[in-house]
Amino acid sequence: MVAVPLTLRTGRSLSAEDPTAPALGQPLVDRFGRVHRDLRISLTDRCSLRCTYCMPEQGNEWLARTSILSTDEIVRVAQVAAASGITTFRLTGGEPLLRADIVDVVRRLAALESPSGPVEVALTTNGIRLGEVLPDLVAAGLHRLNISIDTLDRDRFRELTRRDRLDDVRAGIAAAAASGLRPLKLNAVAMRGVNEDELVDLVAFALDHDAEMRFIEQMPLDAGHTWDRARMVTRDEILAALATRWSLEPIPGRGGAPAERFLLDGGPAAVGVIASVTAPFCGACDRLRLTADGQLRNCLFSNDEYDLLPLLRSEEPGSEPIAARLHACVAGKLPGHAIDDPSFLQPVRGMNAIGG
Repeated sequence: MVAVPLTLRTGRSLSAEDPTAPALGQPLVDRFGRVHRDLRISLTDRCSLRCTYCMPEQGNEWLARTSILSTDEIVRVAQVAAASGITTFRLTGGEPLLRADIVDVVRRLAALESPSGPVEVALTTNGIRLGEVLPDLVAAGLHRLNISIDTLDRDRFRELTRRDRLDDVRAGIAAAAASGLRPLKLNAVAMRGVNEDELVDLVAFALDHDAEMRFIEQMPLDAGHTWDRARMVTRDEILAALATRWSLEPIPGRGGAPAERFLLDGGPAAVGVIASVTAPFCGACDRLRLTADGQLRNCLFSNDEYDLLPLLRSEEPGSEPIAARLHACVAGKLPGHAIDDPSFLQPVRGMNAIGG
């Protein structure tokens, strides 16, 4: 495996001197009136698993270590973002718990405030190191957790992730359930011929751990570009499978949340479905993404990136150029990702390099 710098097309930037550039602290509102309040920060492109829908088992070209943002650089971007109305920072990867300074990252982000008050810090993880670091993360100010688990079957897990780590994942989930962090969410990518027969069992497992199961339609974000829509289990199929066990009642007031939620047998327990392909929710999207190497992205499926690295590593960086780049990124956001359009092009980067 070779570490190489990754260069993608970058969007236009606005300088601090540009009279049309929004002032520092102005809300991040795009051309369609969507107010952005969520920044997903990838801490690394590396992962302790090799899920077949995400990356190859071998031959991955990792980001050059010199391009990875330091904690100070992450916090500088987050400070500007919080001043511009970002209220939630979600730490992703790769696997964010592989980052040695993960507790310090959480602590420093949790200390930030937006104009509406203290920010929230969330984490999406495969759970493998969670039992080891969770007490320190909670003490540092972590608010919410999402843990990925696609199957409860050991052989199937090993085949899907190419690693025999199911016991570690389950231990991490047990630690999260005991931690008191709520809401606790478990994520599974629904895949035809892989785990579509486990959907009910996964929900039952989540309920046993006082967690909410969320099923995700498989998206065209694998590094090998082998995504096949025919292998994707759709939203309607997921709901039909769950309806064999529970009555499902839609929960109103979704807002910008990616998951469409349903009460199980009248509640209070619920299940979520993230149907990015068959029922996209772009019209209410309030999310931006920062890759581990300092690229801003306004859509998970975009190939446009707005490079913050030169600004962060210049001799006189300041906050205004960072704010201008954030606003430029938001201004360039399209109304939707157009996965169903024949002209759709899968992102050059895989999910592990973009961040969830």
